[in-house]
Amino acid sequence: MAYFFVGLGNVGEKYELTRHNSGRMVLEYLHSKRRFSPWEENGHLRALVSKGHIGKEEIVLLLPQTMMNKSGMALKPLITSIKKAHRLAVLYDDLDLPLGHFKISFKRGSGGHKGVESIVRNIKTKEFVRFRIGISAAVRGRSRVKKPQGEKNVIDFILGSYSKRELDVIHHVAKDINEALEVFVKEGRASVMNDYN
Repeated sequence: MAYFFVGLGNVGEKYELTRHNSGRMVLEYLHSKRRFSPWEENGHLRALVSKGHIGKEEIVLLLPQTMMNKSGMALKPLITSIKKAHRLAVLYDDLDLPLGHFKISFKRGSGGHKGVESIVRNIKTKEFVRFRIGISAAVRGRSRVKKPQGEKNVIDFILGSYSKRELDVIHHVAKDINEALEVFVKEGRASVMNDYN
């Protein structure tokens, strides 16, 4: 049984380097650093799909080719049991974490993230691993983040493009997540959460 890694984001050139596409960007980084097959369009799944291996385990990478709030449609035909859900890792942006950080979670709520809500709705379980990628500014000298307030400001922020400096930070985070996904596959969920959280 394969592992499934999904990078969430919106489709289209104007969204490519936006904060809301962080999950997609990190998965594309992983694809570029490993020997995976070229991306192929799968009309049935409405996703770009690539396959490869980590150790002896088969890995399927998916980039949904829908807007964020329909991300789960790509997974509905694939994640058909709890056992398969436990082999699913979803990568996405998180306003509650500062840029440069990520957190691995399991069986938790969506935190209002429309892509995660769509996945839960389509596969009918919360029992999958989440790689939450921080996108907010950190408050200096404190352990909290400075988040935009109000729906319009939140939307403007998450759909805003990263600066070059911020992209460098995301690139560094992508390296760490690439390593963490390997631990997830080789050693399991408990190990990766213990090592990286």
